[in-house]
Amino acid sequence: MKFGPVPIDEAEGAVLAHATEAGERRFRKAHRLSADDLSALKAAGISEVVAAVLAPDDLGEDAAAERIAAGMSHRNVEARPAATGRVNLHAEAAGVFTVDRAMIDAINAVDPTITIATLAQHAPVEKGQMVATVKIIPFAVAGSLVDRVARICADGEIFAVNAYRPMRIGVIQTMLPGVKPSVLDKTLRITEARLTRSGSHLTAERRTPHEVAPVAEAAAALVRDNDMVVIFGASAMSDFADVVPAAIEHAGGSVVRAGMPVDPGNLLVLGTLAGKRIIGAPGCARSPKENGFDWVLDRLIAGMGVGGLLMEIPTRPQPREPSPKREGAGPKVEIVLLAAGRSSRMGGPNKLLALFDGKPLVRRAAERALGSRASSTIVVTGHQRERVLATLSGLDVILADNPDFADGLSSSLKAGIAKVSADAAGAMIVLGDMPGVSSADLDRLIEAFRRSGGRSVVRAAHDGRRGNPVLLPRSLFGAIAHLEGDTGARHLVEAGGLDVVDVEIGNAASVDVDTREALEGAGGVLQD
Repeated sequence: MKFGPVPIDEAEGAVLAHATEAGERRFRKAHRLSADDLSALKAAGISEVVAAVLAPDDLGEDAAAERIAAGMSHRNVEARPAATGRVNLHAEAAGVFTVDRAMIDAINAVDPTITIATLAQHAPVEKGQMVATVKIIPFAVAGSLVDRVARICADGEIFAVNAYRPMRIGVIQTMLPGVKPSVLDKTLRITEARLTRSGSHLTAERRTPHEVAPVAEAAAALVRDNDMVVIFGASAMSDFADVVPAAIEHAGGSVVRAGMPVDPGNLLVLGTLAGKRIIGAPGCARSPKENGFDWVLDRLIAGMGVGGLLMEIPTRPQPREPSPKREGAGPKVEIVLLAAGRSSRMGGPNKLLALFDGKPLVRRAAERALGSRASSTIVVTGHQRERVLATLSGLDVILADNPDFADGLSSSLKAGIAKVSADAAGAMIVLGDMPGVSSADLDRLIEAFRRSGGRSVVRAAHDGRRGNPVLLPRSLFGAIAHLEGDTGARHLVEAGGLDVVDVEIGNAASVDVDTREALEGAGGVLQD
């Protein structure tokens, strides 16, 4: 391939390097020039163009990228159609990503014109998330180089998504004097949120004294009906003969490893009991922030071996079959309606109980959500929970209580997402204080999400400016568990690397009622 200025008379078949206008016609960048195109350019007085002239054995950027991607061997990964010399590869299932680094390095060493980039080894991924990209840098590349890459790809599996297998998890929490029940309750909620990304669920909890015999007895009982048991010790392990590892052995199990070279998370214990997995969780596992416990938990649920811990268990339940979808319905969407806030800027009254056309704002929002094409509506409650519930009487909504509502918006997101069905492709986050959003507006967002294949973020907009609601694909659910404080969905959208589709719904996308003035201006009447 030759690149540079090319006389018009020699430019047939060349690929334009820049968008070029010829009278009323505009040729986009990377357009391949035809004889008719050259006539139009000449008529416009253009005598040369900057372009790439392909050699006989050259492959165009899209063809080269597609050939490389087609030659790769991988599992649970889908290659999307090529565009601008790029093929993106996305996870077909949620799981843990693995990659043959030597193959990736070998491909990138062939020639600077051909590149491949992937996620890191053992990265957790959600269904639909991009895991790798093949990019051809110039407009074309020699076919011989593509052949060299194809030979490397033929050597074996280049990467994979090791799909999660939904599991039943039992939890033991030990107690010492001074341990508050609220701490144990919060640990349970955080653990449930962690399990949502794999479709696993917590089936039972036992609380015992921080002693070997009671912990061993609880472990032996829970392991019978579960695929895994997680033990949260009231005191961190201080010796390999401490309560948690000793209890595993006392129950007839074995400790594979006590201690892990990662911080936070170095006090983790791995063991087996009756052919099942036992994790002695480190103290950091009580926090929603990512830590070493997440890494081990995800890899175990994805069926990846760690110290012989993941031998196949014939009795392990198979993943649940996906629920059949109604013909033509498209990806399933559920609504998470946030109604837990304190209305702090109102100076006392709860804005969600304000009347709009004689109806409490939160009930109005819930009715509009129920009137949409979403399969279900989850309402997250917190501040003045009983009063809010009273206004929702008779509505077919799913309730998600958020006792940590004072911690900020992130706590409500976590509580709501934890209630979303395992077969839902996306969750629309609807704020309870936006009186102008209608059922039709919600349907427009759902339709845009379904047109995208259920893989894009869909966001309401007003005059080109981002607003609310926001519809999040399942690929972002795992990241919600790690949000803290008053951080909401906007951070996930900006950091998630997914396509974003803006849907214009007018003024409703930007009108909320955070202050008395805004609420009264929107037609609301505050109640004491």
